[in-house]
Amino acid sequence: MFVEPRKQALIGGLIDVCRAVITVNADHLSELDRAIGDGDHGTNMRRGCEAVYAERDRIMALPLPQALEQIGFTLVMNIGGAAGPLYGTLLIEIGRQMGKNGEQADFPSVLEYAVDAVARRGRAAAGDKTLLDVLYPVYTEVLRRSDLAGIAEEAERSAKLTFGMKAMRGRASFLGDRSIGHVDPGAMSCALLTAAVCRFLKEQGSA
Repeated sequence: MFVEPRKQALIGGLIDVCRAVITVNADHLSELDRAIGDGDHGTNMRRGCEAVYAERDRIMALPLPQALEQIGFTLVMNIGGAAGPLYGTLLIEIGRQMGKNGEQADFPSVLEYAVDAVARRGRAAAGDKTLLDVLYPVYTEVLRRSDLAGIAEEAERSAKLTFGMKAMRGRASFLGDRSIGHVDPGAMSCALLTAAVCRFLKEQGSA
């Protein structure tokens, strides 16, 4: 199966930048998680990214839709807690929807389907203080055809807004009102990854 070198470099670069941003921020993510969860979100995310990196060469040889699916499956198998299934579902469904529609895939529609699949998987909605509180605003910016810088800014802003939310899902929900006043670690990792991807794509001239 032949994959154009440019597309191979794109896939490899995305793996690299996601691994790098999680590595740098793993301790901070775990610190956020200690306040309202198990305290291991950063460690889990780093383990998932390292597992993907270990498969980097094999994944790069795949067409983009299949590469995204494989990354998703790898995250499901290697990230503990709820984050693995949620991030995995996001990437698996993006890959599947892109694969179904080929080069004609409408990315806003693809992303909407994938984010809704995450919501179903996590039995959560916007406002529940989860990574969906970043994913839905990001989808809105993509639908508006915002530039990459705008999408990144919205992701970061949305993660910060979880500070004032009450957790309705996961371990944090057991804290009730005490979960208010803490940024959700899943939302923060989602924002970090989104911003890293946007920066990389902008550098590649994909804006």
